[in-house]
Amino acid sequence: MSLKIPIETSARHIHLSKEDFEILFGTGSHMTYVKELSQPGQYACKERLRVVGPKGQLEKVVVLGPYRKETQVEISVTDTRRLGIPSVIRQSGDLEGTPGCTLIGPYGTITLERGLIVAKRHIHMTPIDALRAHVKDNDIVFVITTSYERSLIFSDVVVRVSPSFSLAMHVDTDEANAFANDDHPTGVILKLFDGHTYNLQTWADEIQEGIHR
Repeated sequence: MSLKIPIETSARHIHLSKEDFEILFGTGSHMTYVKELSQPGQYACKERLRVVGPKGQLEKVVVLGPYRKETQVEISVTDTRRLGIPSVIRQSGDLEGTPGCTLIGPYGTITLERGLIVAKRHIHMTPIDALRAHVKDNDIVFVITTSYERSLIFSDVVVRVSPSFSLAMHVDTDEANAFANDDHPTGVILKLFDGHTYNLQTWADEIQEGIHR
């Protein structure tokens, strides 16, 4: 039986270093816990920030805890266009060569040289989940959604395996709006062409040329 994976929408959010948090919210300030997120140890905070780019801004973007070693802003491609900032798709924490932005808080402002990303779609799973799904950490897979009437296939989905994770696939708001029309969308993994889009495109080109494998 295929592993049924809950699909969650990861709306725009910000991870802050302790140093940057105190600049934005005041020396000696601390994150204010609001609610736990699906991944163990991760939580939404009361604090909000304004994200500013060359062409626009995003208001009241939520801060997530706990603190990170480096500040990271995760938004959608639609958001990057609104800000006037290039959309760079990366895994969380892979910030080399990414664009920056300005963060405005109630007590201060920070201009980041890097750290703004569109998160690469990914699946969190435990080692036991990975065994059941016959995948390993950093595998690239396809996922077909099971939402009614708007099902689609996501390619280039990164598998991330850790004992500290809880099973869930994360997509951004642009991706979720393309298929989700119910409260609890799910998906299953397809091992096609090692997950890579370019192989899928090659297959499509071959079919158009009359080549059938």
